[in-house]
Amino acid sequence: MAAVLKKLCAISLRANTSYEDTKLSTSNLAKPKLWHCYTSRSLRALWALEEMGIDHDLEVMPFPPRMFQRDYLEVNALGTVPYFVDGDTHMTESSAIGLYLVERYQRYDFGLKADHAEYGDYLNWLFHSDATLTFPQTLVLRYSQLEPPERRQPQVVEDYYKWFLARLKRLNSHIVGREFLCDERFTVADIAVAYALYLGDGLGLSQFYEPQVLDYFKRMTARPAFKKTEAIGKDTSLFSPTPYPFENVPNLFG
Repeated sequence: MAAVLKKLCAISLRANTSYEDTKLSTSNLAKPKLWHCYTSRSLRALWALEEMGIDHDLEVMPFPPRMFQRDYLEVNALGTVPYFVDGDTHMTESSAIGLYLVERYQRYDFGLKADHAEYGDYLNWLFHSDATLTFPQTLVLRYSQLEPPERRQPQVVEDYYKWFLARLKRLNSHIVGREFLCDERFTVADIAVAYALYLGDGLGLSQFYEPQVLDYFKRMTARPAFKKTEAIGKDTSLFSPTPYPFENVPNLFG
């Protein structure tokens, strides 16, 4: 009897283990999904996914989605892009998604580990890209063309495009004699910062970039993964930014 009970327990254990293994395997089959708009900050995440070769689902929407695709608010109450889902992980911050992909998928060929001498610099560039470089441009974009004409603020636009250019000072000096931002190789920090420069280029501000920054921007955007992902959504886009000096801006609300 003892031998029979032992055998039954062994069979039960194998069955339970098999079930759990199958459940884990099935959950891992779900691909990450990204919601994206042409030229928006979601390009950072899309570019990173392409560089790393991570299979994913993609939903492309017109920008701004809170205006042109109202049901998106049921997915992301903020109405912003990117929106990224990977299993139980839900993310809205473009620079954080790149860092997440490096850590979650152990893709340190595109990132630095915490014990690396330049790890602090790597993190700083990742967060500098949005908090310092992209933020002022969002105000330029909003108050030059994403508000009704009566709510546009020319002084805000002028102040913040100049602020953006002034905040390039650290990059201006750092990139001299460098091909990449950190560790003499391409990382998600380059994706994050290059996108900020790309946004500025779309706003007509790259004419004010210093030569070394302009060269860096051209190197990064010459990468095949950037060229492939940057074009996604272009054909169906309902909005294209009007560049500096922001004249004759169409009315999206008219």
